[in-house]
Amino acid sequence: MLAPVLAAPAQAAQGIAWRACADAEFAGLQCGTMRVPVEWSTPRGAQIELALVRRAAGDPARRQGTLVLNNGAGRSAIEQLRLAMRSGFPELAGAMTQRFDIVAIDPRGVGHSAPVRCAVPMKGEGVTHFPQDRGAFRRLAEHNRGFGEDCLRRNGPLVANVDSVSAARDFEALRVKLGERQLNWYGIMHSTLLGRTYAALFPGRLRTLNADTALDDTVSPLDQALNEASAAEDSFDRFAAWCGTDDRCALKGHDVGAEYDALVARADREPIPVEDGRPLTGEDIREATQESLDLKGFFWPRLAGAIAKARGGDASGFATAADRTLDRVQEQVGGCLDTHRQIRTFKQAERAQKALKARSPHLGGAVSGWAKLIGCVGWPVPAKPARAGGRVPQGPKALVVQSTHQAHAPHSAGRAFAGQLPGSVVLSREGDDYSMFLSSACVRDATNQYLTDLVLPAPGTVCTD
Repeated sequence: MLAPVLAAPAQAAQGIAWRACADAEFAGLQCGTMRVPVEWSTPRGAQIELALVRRAAGDPARRQGTLVLNNGAGRSAIEQLRLAMRSGFPELAGAMTQRFDIVAIDPRGVGHSAPVRCAVPMKGEGVTHFPQDRGAFRRLAEHNRGFGEDCLRRNGPLVANVDSVSAARDFEALRVKLGERQLNWYGIMHSTLLGRTYAALFPGRLRTLNADTALDDTVSPLDQALNEASAAEDSFDRFAAWCGTDDRCALKGHDVGAEYDALVARADREPIPVEDGRPLTGEDIREATQESLDLKGFFWPRLAGAIAKARGGDASGFATAADRTLDRVQEQVGGCLDTHRQIRTFKQAERAQKALKARSPHLGGAVSGWAKLIGCVGWPVPAKPARAGGRVPQGPKALVVQSTHQAHAPHSAGRAFAGQLPGSVVLSREGDDYSMFLSSACVRDATNQYLTDLVLPAPGTVCTD
């Protein structure tokens, strides 16, 4: 595992510039910025500003510390907090918001924290993530290199330093600036791995680690993508079955799998127009589908409507991210640093595609894990993934909340994550969602008991609400 870092990072004593938030949706909250070095190896070099929002504990007399909110890769924690506030988070959260200051911080290069911006499209016209010959593979690698070089020109050395280890060091600077002996961590998807990396680098600095929809990077990146493809296909099949009987589905009673396959094939023959932007191919539609499977109540009706609209000649429903907190470019730039370059030749890509399509007949393996592999072929900056798989003996006993069916993370990923933090427990939740704290009273109760009393549910507990 990573070598622990015992000294506080340089520059940490400079503090955080807090002020009352001007944003009406954050009325009564504090907004702030903190400066950290672009490269932690040269702490007195160029600096960037990270953005934060803080909600003070509702019951100051019983305050127990700070809970740091983290969203998935390329996703803004601040915008996630905004969505949670709209859903009644402070009132529903119970002890979480009563006993803890809630701090949402966007990681370096993401959202409001020195966001990476690039002009060259992540995937240009005529470029495919599923190359069928050496020429297509070469064009993909050339485009990826050009995309990366444009990002470097526009953002400088930050592009080479939006990796998880650098981000973990930022969180240690945050802890010191807040004056906390320990932090409490709430991480979603990729930021569950970031929390583990922080725990490994800074032993004893996490009091709790709540891992919502943990990912498994103990296997190779290709195996991770294959497992993810299986999970996404299972979610699609469940979506199609739901569509057969639910009135909220615009395709109720249709053979959704067959109609989706026909739509993809048609778009591959002749791309389908959108309201604003280039027409979408079948590959574009498949790549946009996975995240639309993440939240049953919110995203599934939207996905059904997008399919129906595209069948009528307008693919706009697939042109924008279902997750409004997500920036796909920022997700990809960070992913190219955090993912080992397992695909380097066309033959390797060809074998991987066959395996992906076998796992995922409808989606064809068009999942985020594959995009991080194939989209980084030719990338001009070397990868520097955090090491995974070993035990983190001085990390906290984690509460891992894992859906039984989730498009980005198979249930088995929760067990793999828990195995790295001795004493951790997987709390299963029947269903298809991530970010389950607001949607399940069972999950809320277990989370709050863990946060306040450090008591984990019994192994094998399943939430069914």
